[in-house]
Amino acid sequence: MRWLIWLTGMLLGSILLPLSSSGQQLSGTVIDSAGAAVPYASVNLKKAPGGAIIAFATTDNKGEYVLHVPVGTQPEGLYLEVRYIGYKTQSRPVSSLAAKMDFTLVQSVSELQAVVIHSKQPLLRTNGDTLSYKVSDFSNPQDRVIGDVIKRLPGISVAADGTISYNNRPISAVYLGGDNLLDDRYTIATNAIPQGVVNQVQVIDNDQPIKVLQHKVVSNEVALNLTFKKTAKLQPFGQETLGAGTPGNYDADLNVLLFSDKTKMIDQLKGNNTGYDLQRDLVSHNSSGYGQLIGNELPKALLSLGAANNPDLARSRYLFNQAGVLNVNNLVNMVGGWQLRVNAFYLHDSQKQDYSQHTSIFLPGDTVRYTETQHNRFRPDLLYAQFSVQHNTDKNYLDDVFLVDKNRSTGYSGLNANGALINQVLTDHLMNFSNEFNLITSTGSNHIIQLYSYVNYLAEPEQLAIGPDYQPTLFNNGMPYSQLLQNVNIPTWYTNNYLSCKIPGNLVTQSFRAGFSQQKQSLTSSLNPGSDSSFNRLNWNKRKFYAEAAYDIPGEKLKANLVLPLTLQQISYADTSYALHHGLTRLYFNPQLQLKYYTGAENFVTFLYNYRNQAGTIGDIYQGDILKNYRTLYANSADLTLQKNHFAALGFNYRKAMTLFFWSVNLLYNHNSANNIASSIVTDNLQRGIVLPYPNSTDSWTASGTVSKYSFTLSTTFSGSLQWQTARSVQLQNNVLLPFNTTSETAVAGAETKVNERLDFSYKASLIQTNSHSAVETSAYHIRQLQQQASVDYTPAKILQFKLSGEHYFTRQQGNPDLKYFFADASARFRLEKLKVDLELDANNFLNVKTYNALYLSANTLTASSHMLPGRIIIVKVLFNL
Repeated sequence: MRWLIWLTGMLLGSILLPLSSSGQQLSGTVIDSAGAAVPYASVNLKKAPGGAIIAFATTDNKGEYVLHVPVGTQPEGLYLEVRYIGYKTQSRPVSSLAAKMDFTLVQSVSELQAVVIHSKQPLLRTNGDTLSYKVSDFSNPQDRVIGDVIKRLPGISVAADGTISYNNRPISAVYLGGDNLLDDRYTIATNAIPQGVVNQVQVIDNDQPIKVLQHKVVSNEVALNLTFKKTAKLQPFGQETLGAGTPGNYDADLNVLLFSDKTKMIDQLKGNNTGYDLQRDLVSHNSSGYGQLIGNELPKALLSLGAANNPDLARSRYLFNQAGVLNVNNLVNMVGGWQLRVNAFYLHDSQKQDYSQHTSIFLPGDTVRYTETQHNRFRPDLLYAQFSVQHNTDKNYLDDVFLVDKNRSTGYSGLNANGALINQVLTDHLMNFSNEFNLITSTGSNHIIQLYSYVNYLAEPEQLAIGPDYQPTLFNNGMPYSQLLQNVNIPTWYTNNYLSCKIPGNLVTQSFRAGFSQQKQSLTSSLNPGSDSSFNRLNWNKRKFYAEAAYDIPGEKLKANLVLPLTLQQISYADTSYALHHGLTRLYFNPQLQLKYYTGAENFVTFLYNYRNQAGTIGDIYQGDILKNYRTLYANSADLTLQKNHFAALGFNYRKAMTLFFWSVNLLYNHNSANNIASSIVTDNLQRGIVLPYPNSTDSWTASGTVSKYSFTLSTTFSGSLQWQTARSVQLQNNVLLPFNTTSETAVAGAETKVNERLDFSYKASLIQTNSHSAVETSAYHIRQLQQQASVDYTPAKILQFKLSGEHYFTRQQGNPDLKYFFADASARFRLEKLKVDLELDANNFLNVKTYNALYLSANTLTASSHMLPGRIIIVKVLFNL
């Protein structure tokens, strides 16, 4: 079957090759007499001046155009004509179909009757794949940063972690005036840029930032671009905050920003102990997708202080912190399309966590229970620096990125587990650096050559110390002892290199790629005191040699991408302490097909199918025991994990920009089969985990839908979403095979309304139901949760603003009492006009809720936890602009 799929792909390639090898294109730039780009100008190819049009194109925002010439067309007698309102039409003969033809238009003076349009209704402006929101149409006086406005834009949603989605599709980046300053760490921008300096928020569908690939290689990415008012481009500015309050709280947010055409800058100094997690601003929202793209599977940290769940609250409700960060982001555009950029930050934090937890694991004929109380302290120190140089033109693209990531974290825990007192110390020191080089150039024959190289090194030594006298029967032959030490490190070298050639055609762009990657690792661990089976000295080497054919149809109505990769993978691993020495060679075919078909000017259907063969990692085959946390001892007794994955997704996106109406529906299916299964022996004090050689598979289905509509009559944005997800899996616990079916259902409804110029109101409700059932057991487990959020903004005068907000949480689970919580916040802001300073009084959690209980359900495990909260915080802030 595998070779049949491969042969079909090769036959398809041989069919598409002749179709796309012919056809040419004209390109160029249209500017005015002042040298400024002329966007949206009409470029027509005619058989003679004033004759019939045989091809046409439109210039983009930079005045550039690409006009595709019909197959078989000869240049003799052809003329290229450029038209734009307010300028004189120009027409020139075509000497060669491969020539670049630039035009400079001269203004045509003609007096038109003035037309004035008055409207207070917000409008969206569309131009091709770009949708523009005017910020002033959707902002209110309470908005301080642009992120406050983005949250209420019709068709756009923002998750709790700051991830922005457009019509249920996560965005790839937020550009600032067309420049990519932050990659996918865009929360830095949305939480820092004043909304008053932003003119428009633009949604760019099918975003292809590499100019040499535009109109040639299909992109399904969606990005945002912020355009700025002229005042933001003239000189640096800042929006500053200094605050102090009770009990002993402080909050400081100082920044310097600049968004000129040549320079982009966001430099920040922040600190607080009010519960706002500064790491939230630094989140890389697309890191998992990037790792999969470059094929780099970084090892994850293996050790932890325990298995506590974070409560389903806003993190600022439960976080005890003392944090500070220095964050520097600078970009300079130089002559000739060159760009230099630096992104760096240093963050120090001191966090506390106090919680108690009751865990019940339901097994056939038995229930295992754990009762735990923990007092934790964490001290993360994060240092990150990225330096990049980029050259991005129509003919060449060069990008080189050097990255250093060094994190030192220490955690302390005082633990009472089933009545036993235990102290823990966890140290985790991460060192990670990489260099990514990417060169893409267009040749004289219009072929595109790409050279790519990526090198990465990572080491993360971890140590977990537990004592005194932790499980002496298990670890020290029943004798008392002072401390148990678990050490683990997996230093990793990885490189990926390839050479590719793209052949743009009239209908299809063909891509051919060949390359290799290598990953070298060594897993070393020791458990002291321990047995002869409590250490590891495992060496790992994985090599891949791959060749790939890809076909892109970048059409106006149909966009398609077919990837046909063939990979020869060689893996060898050895640990002489356990007489372990294995090698594995496999030839894999992992095809992928993406389709996007426009059923109308603004609506489209998407389809994705992906088949992947995957081998496991070094974390699947170590033989010696590793104590991952005080409750879990893990090892392996099986060959390397081999998986086959089928993933399919079907979606429909609807947009009506003129009426501000958006909706989408999506269906996803994921099937994963493996040659082994994770087994665990659960006792009253410890869980022993081991991987066993038994076939195993999981299936999941997801159906979701979102809707967003702006009502002009009510001045309200209504939004809603539905999601149904079910997953089937199998677990082996205490030598019993337990199949599970877990289903979750989520419904969300919300409204953002502007009652009048002084009053705004918002409301959001989320209903979540989780069910878990096993055919082996007679009972099922259900949890229902209702979360509600509401806020009122009132501006009685230009110098005075009030805000009142509340959150309500309700949880019900049969056999447990209902859980109900209500949090309330209030703020008042007064403007000192002469000093141009705002004074703000904030009262967070002014009802002084100091504990929060929550229930969590996963397969046959039900956890009831109780978390300590900071309680009421009252703080006075001074807000001013530089």
